[in-house]
Amino acid sequence: HAPLWQACPPAKLTAVDAVSLRNFCLCCLKQHTAALCVAVGSFSDPEDLPGLAHFLEHMVFMGSLKYPDENGFDAFLKKHGGGDNASTDCERTVFQFDVQRKYFKEALDRWAQFFIHPLMIRDAIDREVEAVDSEYQLARPSDANRKEMLFGSLARPGHPMKKFFWGNADTLKHEPKMNNIDTYTRLREFWQRHYSAHYMTLVVQSKETLDTLEKWVTEIFSEIPNNGLPKPSFGHLTQPFDTPEFHKLYRVVPIRKVHSLTITWALPPQEQYYRVKPLHYISWLVGHEGKGSVLSFLRKKFWALALYGGNGETGFEQNSTYSIFSISVTLTDEGYKHFYEVAHVVFQYVKMLQKRGPDQRQVFATPADICGGVLHYPTDPVDYVENLCENMQLFQKEDFLTGDQLLFEYKPEIIADALSQLSPQRANLVLLSAANEGQCHLKEKWFGTQYSMEDIDKYWSDLWSSDFELNQDLHLPEENKYIATDFALKVADCPETEYPVKTLSTQQGCLWYRKDDKFKIPKGKSLRAILFKFLSNPLSFSPSSIVLFDTFVNILSHNLGEPAYEADVAQLEYKLVAGEYGLIIRVKGFNHKLPLLFQLIIDYLSDFSFTPAVFEMITEQLKKTYYNILIKPETLAKDVRLLILEHGRWSMIDKYQTLMKGLSIEALSAFVTAFKSQLFVEGLVQGNFTSREAKDFLNYVVQKLQFAPLAHPCPVQFRVVDLPNTHLLCKVKTLNKGDANSEVTVYYQVRGCRQCHFCCNFVLFQMHMEEPCFDFLRTKQTLGYHVYPTCRNTSGILGFSVTVATQATKYNSELVDRKIEEFLSCFEEKIKDLTEEAFSTQVTALIKLKECEDSHLGEEVDRNWNEVVTQQYLFDRLAREIEALKSITQADLVNWFQAHRSNQRKVLSVHVIGYGKHEGDTEVTAVSGQNSSSGEIPHLVLLPPSSFMSDITSIKDIKAYTSTLNVLPYHKILK
Repeated sequence: HAPLWQACPPAKLTAVDAVSLRNFCLCCLKQHTAALCVAVGSFSDPEDLPGLAHFLEHMVFMGSLKYPDENGFDAFLKKHGGGDNASTDCERTVFQFDVQRKYFKEALDRWAQFFIHPLMIRDAIDREVEAVDSEYQLARPSDANRKEMLFGSLARPGHPMKKFFWGNADTLKHEPKMNNIDTYTRLREFWQRHYSAHYMTLVVQSKETLDTLEKWVTEIFSEIPNNGLPKPSFGHLTQPFDTPEFHKLYRVVPIRKVHSLTITWALPPQEQYYRVKPLHYISWLVGHEGKGSVLSFLRKKFWALALYGGNGETGFEQNSTYSIFSISVTLTDEGYKHFYEVAHVVFQYVKMLQKRGPDQRQVFATPADICGGVLHYPTDPVDYVENLCENMQLFQKEDFLTGDQLLFEYKPEIIADALSQLSPQRANLVLLSAANEGQCHLKEKWFGTQYSMEDIDKYWSDLWSSDFELNQDLHLPEENKYIATDFALKVADCPETEYPVKTLSTQQGCLWYRKDDKFKIPKGKSLRAILFKFLSNPLSFSPSSIVLFDTFVNILSHNLGEPAYEADVAQLEYKLVAGEYGLIIRVKGFNHKLPLLFQLIIDYLSDFSFTPAVFEMITEQLKKTYYNILIKPETLAKDVRLLILEHGRWSMIDKYQTLMKGLSIEALSAFVTAFKSQLFVEGLVQGNFTSREAKDFLNYVVQKLQFAPLAHPCPVQFRVVDLPNTHLLCKVKTLNKGDANSEVTVYYQVRGCRQCHFCCNFVLFQMHMEEPCFDFLRTKQTLGYHVYPTCRNTSGILGFSVTVATQATKYNSELVDRKIEEFLSCFEEKIKDLTEEAFSTQVTALIKLKECEDSHLGEEVDRNWNEVVTQQYLFDRLAREIEALKSITQADLVNWFQAHRSNQRKVLSVHVIGYGKHEGDTEVTAVSGQNSSSGEIPHLVLLPPSSFMSDITSIKDIKAYTSTLNVLPYHKILK
């Protein structure tokens, strides 16, 4: 059956086939994914069991009466190339899955049992509490989560926003036990009360006919109980932030190194105005970054780096009791000193909008036109059904498909009403900065956020209460020259090919080109992608050159911020990446005006310049960026692993320490001159354009930059060290003081894999391992929330790893490492006992996944670009992998795994150790939450192993140890 977006012309996209089952569960039948939304969320948590709604979302996965295996549904999906997830919001809970078409009906039946008769046995409850607690512990170091919890605490007493939505071991296990509350009984009562069919909306999308889908849905989901009770309603609890605590200045100590000012207004709920979307209009104007915008003005003052405004439409930001409108400004060091002036500029802009009124239709036509243009693309199927099932809770039937995107009506009075409420007197200010440390003596209960509360400074309070002057530098956006108007499909000027071909090659560069013959998208949606890589020799010589390169690319991005913003608004996307060996420029969007954007970027690259003030601003921000990467256990673990494996790599700490010691303007100028003097430029142009047009892009680069060819070939990957046949351990302490989170990765290096056949073994191996890994390490051992195996390609050298994110307050990292080894031993027995049918099913599932048609041009472009950027050029790699999979046997997989688990195995364990009692830290240290001061330069603290892992080789000095290892040749997988 044709997908709805193909079966119906665009004008009829709102015609939805829908059926109402006899128990009032509304189901939208659309074209192997499904999503179900229950109209209940964390607002409905009992006062004495915070986090119960979130916990229930976890528990329904843990087996059902019909399918009692705890991880049975996950195992079924993984076996057949699928996956699932769920999320709990304030007033809604969403479940979704995807699977191959052949198994869709059975998956629906297994999934429906979550809502018909979940088991939720006591033993599973005790164990899954630990998963919820680990999820909470992982969320604690997030500044976004901490701001949300602090914001919620400002609500009036009795309002559900004050609740603790996450839940943890204390609220769901220890405190209930002390208070004689039976969590098991209360959980079942909550499910019976709230998981009722008439609360639910369901979307199924498949290539089956709509009649078949309707029959399946009626047959499977009609067993969901319907208690007939009214849905929870919170609409009467309006104005939750009309309190003395709200209209204040809050200084907050963040986890990351950042200065930011967030101005927030609490408005009456705006969901009812979805056809007008007043907050979209306002955020479009406030968040504009072109001439006359708030950000443009603040950038010229060197006070701000970024600005985000609007409402994210999460349950936290928009629900039945209120809607918030926030403007968040990322400040420079200088901007932090002038944060009141920054707020004043924002208020001046809002006042200008209020005075002008929403009466200029040409301003609002731009976002409406662009918004409408998005709809003709099918989005990711899982995201699509997930959004749609929520839309069915919120919108009228005729707006299910487009209600969250289109601007249906222009009603200036509704926009004006929302604007009128954005007065300085109604605003709440939150100032995040590490400089606030020592001034903040209050602590938020659940996340431990340190903050202070004070009245708005009297000078500013009085000014904002008066009829203050407007800022003449602030004005509405100008006409956008990047909006496409020509959408005709190009006529090919060369033979069409299945894969990119090299159409231009010189000493200075080469160009790969392919005209789109697969996504012949009709008028209005003609797309192209342009990717260029600028290779230069001097990048990896020292940490200084890498930091100078990062600085250069960041300044270039800053310089482009204002002139390229209009292109971004017109859905022309660009990205600048400071790659390991060169600059990558990626541009995509509608073909008509894309050359203008590409030429703009090359012009700014050619005429690159900067002022001392910009240099200082960007380097200060880069220090924060480096530091914020280092304090995350998962990114530090990756940095340490690659520092050990890749010869010649410089660590993030090397870069941070170099930057903290200081760079000169002269050094940057000299670096940029050297970088641009010798280059090899390689590009891929793909989509709706001719080969002549494609060549013009490379010709423009060469003509504009006037560079010489590279004197020596530039490598595009690192050489990798040959790990010894032993088990290595590198233990480092986390750089985020007080963070309990640890990261344990056990990596196996595999040599000699130069064929696609071996790569397929890795992917197949990972598919077989995912569910058993989850079941053993998370469900049964409760070691952590994030538990996963990974296939790794490290500069052409293959390997696999198992990672567990755990907490030092619960487990020692070496115990977790041993548990991973225990799992791998169990898994070895499991795959040896695998039936031929089970093996064949998994192979077929992987083949089907690889054979799936690309849903959009970007998927094909990404594959082709990876071949170009790694200089492998095996554009038919996917087809080769599919053929290789057809010849792989179970014996191949078992022999391959056993060979790399033998005495000759090459194993590297990387542990990033959090703070907690199981790592020898005192309770005070473990919960202090204090980071390094701004000027402190962190360094890696390598820890010795305990007697628990005495049989391994411990790395005490990374550079000294790796210097003793052999280095493998450059490695590509070309067969």
